[in-house]
Amino acid sequence: MLKYSLKRVLLAFITAFIILTLTFFLVKSLPFPGIVSPDANIRWAYFIHQEDLGYVIHFDADQGSKYGDLLEKFLDYGGEDYYFYQKPIFDQFITWLKNIVTDWDWGTSTVIKPNVATIDIIKERIPYTIKVNIISVILSVPLGIALGILAGLKKNTWIDHTISTLVMVFISIPSFVVISFMIYFFAFKGSLPIVWPDPDQTIGTKVLGYIIPVAALSFGSICGYCRFVRAELCEVMSSEYLLLARTKGLTKSQAITRHALRNAFVPILPSILAEVIGVFSGSMILENLYNIHGIGDLYITALNQKDYNVLMVDMAIFTTVGLLAGIVLDLSYGFIDPRIRMGEKR
Repeated sequence: MLKYSLKRVLLAFITAFIILTLTFFLVKSLPFPGIVSPDANIRWAYFIHQEDLGYVIHFDADQGSKYGDLLEKFLDYGGEDYYFYQKPIFDQFITWLKNIVTDWDWGTSTVIKPNVATIDIIKERIPYTIKVNIISVILSVPLGIALGILAGLKKNTWIDHTISTLVMVFISIPSFVVISFMIYFFAFKGSLPIVWPDPDQTIGTKVLGYIIPVAALSFGSICGYCRFVRAELCEVMSSEYLLLARTKGLTKSQAITRHALRNAFVPILPSILAEVIGVFSGSMILENLYNIHGIGDLYITALNQKDYNVLMVDMAIFTTVGLLAGIVLDLSYGFIDPRIRMGEKR
């Protein structure tokens, strides 16, 4: 188990490195939009910092085109002309890796918050994402499991058919479609906030602001858990060992509690753990639609505004969270059920 765990972690690290490397080269191949600020001093400070980090090089005359693309020029700035050129992409990549490993420096923003470290921007945004998603998990897990158990125990009855039909309807609708309808009916036509409340709003308004995004996030999870639990429970209920337990004298409720539910939850608990890990990634489109200032909305904003440094660190978070959730999902099977040994040879 230890050998398998180390192998999975190593493979995840290699996968993350490949994804971020490809993303870096693709992003750096795009035209640099410049640092968005009317203040020449802010732009100057940005390029001087980039030069200190090793991403650009400057000359006091227009002679550096052979070193890369011209990013910015300052004419008669402090009595001299300065031309800042981009270093070759591979040199920037080596510098980028060195800065991350030695100083945990992922670069600075150029558009969203010029000259502010991208890590600081992430720190400001990630609490909003975690709050909304944690509440969604707390709500969706018990409701989904309860509905799945009810449908499984009432198999082929009107209760089962009703729950299964609703599940198939809601699981087919993306969360951004659900939140669009909820904004229209419960915000425009109702009394809930149309967008995510600002920090200076009252506590009551802030609480109401959670209803629409949490509900939109929860619908899909509730339906997924319900369908999964029902399928597992129906399979266990028709197994031979459960029939044997009944013939030995256990009542139906005892057999369900001690055997059916316990065995049905073996494949369900790992998915819950993986979803808890996944709350750090948020929902890009949903956060953007409801104007939640989380890292999902930050990703869309950085992409649209061409803030490539923020885009890179956001991509690193999504990649890490996705790979970590996969590792937890695989390894948790062995811890939950001692009969499962991951990575063992026959």
